[in-house]
Amino acid sequence: MTLLGKLKEKKRPMTKKESLILLLVIIFVAFLIILPSVIRQDNDKKYYMSYAEFVDKMEDDKVISVTITDDKVTFELNNGEKRNTDNPDYDTFKRDLLKRGIEVKDGKSMSGAIVFVTDMLFNIIFFAIIGFLILKFWRTFGGGEFKVSDGTDVSFDDICGMEDVKEEMMSAVEILKNPQRFASMGIRPLRGIVLEGPPGNGKTLFAKALATECDVNFIAAKGADFQSALMSMGAVKTKSLFKKAARKKPCIVFIDEFDSIGERRNYTGTGIDKENNRIITTMLNMMDGFEEGDGVLVIAATNSYHSLDPALIRPGRFDLKYHIGNPDIPTILQLIELYTIGKGISSDLDKEESAKSFEGLSCAAIETIINEASSMAIHNGGRTIGPVLIEEARRRTGLLPTEHGEEA
Repeated sequence: MTLLGKLKEKKRPMTKKESLILLLVIIFVAFLIILPSVIRQDNDKKYYMSYAEFVDKMEDDKVISVTITDDKVTFELNNGEKRNTDNPDYDTFKRDLLKRGIEVKDGKSMSGAIVFVTDMLFNIIFFAIIGFLILKFWRTFGGGEFKVSDGTDVSFDDICGMEDVKEEMMSAVEILKNPQRFASMGIRPLRGIVLEGPPGNGKTLFAKALATECDVNFIAAKGADFQSALMSMGAVKTKSLFKKAARKKPCIVFIDEFDSIGERRNYTGTGIDKENNRIITTMLNMMDGFEEGDGVLVIAATNSYHSLDPALIRPGRFDLKYHIGNPDIPTILQLIELYTIGKGISSDLDKEESAKSFEGLSCAAIETIINEASSMAIHNGGRTIGPVLIEEARRRTGLLPTEHGEEA
């Protein structure tokens, strides 16, 4: 018996065309920012007059008004012409102009405005970077990457087989949702369930479907989420995960690739072993710290159950263990029906014989073979999947059952 699931569509990465458009927009905005400054510089050069000439004009009473900024002096002559010169920047400059009857205006320096705008942009960018780093640090080291969802897009209808496991786990979650009622009958809720078995048979899918069917919060994590370049951060993330789950109760915490963080503790003294020991110890403490009414159920998925630390998977922490193995013949027939929806099937394809040939393969392997056969049919100008294409697809993918019931 086995599991089957639908894969969620991943976020689409930015295409080359979209990247090019974004780059052109950035260049255009930069051009609009720089262009006014270039135009002003050209105009300043065109209407520039030396300070000595300006003094001569002033002594001849040809200057009628002056606008003073930090870096230059703009003045108007009696013939209406406007010119600019260097700012002499001495203390009595304004007083000397006023003595000659010249109107004096205080202008805002364009360079000062540019400096102000530049400083503002720098501050905005600086604090944005600081905020981003803080957010990144929190997400990376504080458990912020553990997102809580109030359900998934997967249900038990997406799962073939394992009817007995579905029923048993639904009973466990019923206790999770109503701990007081069952506590009055002397029944304590489960703290953990282990799903073990070969890869490609839907352990992750099973946990998602359970969260949807039971209408409880769901947090998905994987072993790699607890690993960090900084020592002791794995323990910090573990605490953050369980504290978040306790705040969102009733809640299912699903940890995939559990063997990557729950392996037997090794006391050889290496940094990796010490970090792994810290994670396991923290997880033991957090699970033991749950009260009976906390409403948190941990589901762990592993391909290597016997490598897990015995203290971690003992009864009282992980009470139940289910083997999610490769599909049997009735389940394979259901898989064939599901995987061939929308695909043409040749009249000479015997589904029961195909199911027997698929025995010993995982769900993922069977789906891959059927998908490759369908792709080959379309590539060859046909639309139907026949036994020849199935065998050719098995050869191309290399997915052949071994004597031990696992794909090669």
